Amino acid sequence: MKNKKKKSLSNWIGLLYISPWLIGFLLFTLYPILSSIYYSFTDFSIASAPVWIGFKNYIEIFTKDKLAIPSLAITFKYVFLSVPAKLVFALFVAMILNTNMKGVNFYRTVYYLPSILGGSVAIAVLWRFLFRRDGIVNLILQAVGLPYVDWIGSPKFALGTVALLAVWQFGSSMVLFLSGLKQVPQELYEAAEVDGATKMRQFFSITLPMITPVVSFNVIMQLINGFQEFTGPYVITSGGPLNSTYVFAIHLYNSAFKYFRTGYASALSWILFMAIMIFTVILFKFFDRFTYYEDGGKF
Repeated sequence: MKNKKKKSLSNWIGLLYISPWLIGFLLFTLYPILSSIYYSFTDFSIASAPVWIGFKNYIEIFTKDKLAIPSLAITFKYVFLSVPAKLVFALFVAMILNTNMKGVNFYRTVYYLPSILGGSVAIAVLWRFLFRRDGIVNLILQAVGLPYVDWIGSPKFALGTVALLAVWQFGSSMVLFLSGLKQVPQELYEAAEVDGATKMRQFFSITLPMITPVVSFNVIMQLINGFQEFTGPYVITSGGPLNSTYVFAIHLYNSAFKYFRTGYASALSWILFMAIMIFTVILFKFFDRFTYYEDGGKF
C-alpha cells in the first residue's frame, strides 16, 4: 500500500514538473490543430460565427480557386530548387570545417550565423536590396563587364533568387552534417588510402554511406520547412512578378488576413499538411532502404 502511494505521489510530482509544457501543448498546439480541422468545414471569418458547409471549401480549392493549385506547383518547384542546393552546399562547407585548420571553431560559428538571422524580415529586406536592378549584385556584375540581371523583376529569375535566400541559411544543416562527419571512423579512410582510393572514391564509398542517417534527417526537415516557406517570397517579391513566386503559404496568408476567409484558409492549411505528409512518408520509405545504421536499426 505504501509503495502504491509512493508511486502515485511520484506520478503527480512528475506531472507537476511537465505541467508548463503540457498546458502550452494543449492550449497552443492541440487546440489550434483541432480548431482548424473544424473551421476548414465552415464558412468562417473573424467578424462572423462559423457556419457548417461541409466539403465546400475543399471543392472550391480544386475546382474554382485559380491560384491554389498553381501556387502549390510553385511551392513544389521552390522546394526542389532550394532543398538540394542547400544540403549540397551545407555538406560541402561541413567537410571543409571538418579539418584541423587554424581557427576552425571561429569559422564554424560564422557559418552558422545565417541560420539564426536568415528567417527574419530584416534579412529578406536586405536580400531584396541586394538583388534589385540597382542593387549591389548588379553593380558587381557591371563592374566586371557583365550585363545586369533583373533578379526579382523577371519571372525567369525571381524564384531562383528567393530560393538562394534559403540556401544561404544552411547553418543548421551544416552543423548536423559536421556532427555526422565526426562520427565516421578514421580507420576506414586510412584503409582506403592504403588501397589507393581517391578522395572522390572515399566520399562516395565511405563518407556518404556513413552519414546517411544525417542526410535522411536533413532532407526531410528541410523539405518540411521548404513547403512552409513564407517570409522570403512575401517580403522580397510579394508573390510576383506574374505570380512566379506566389507560393502556397502566401495564398493561405492572403485568404486568412487579406480576404478574412478563415475557414477557407484552414482548408488550405490542411491541403498543405497532406502534401507535406505524403512527401514525408515517401521519403521515409525511400531512406529506409538506403540508410545505414551501425546497430542495424531502421530510419
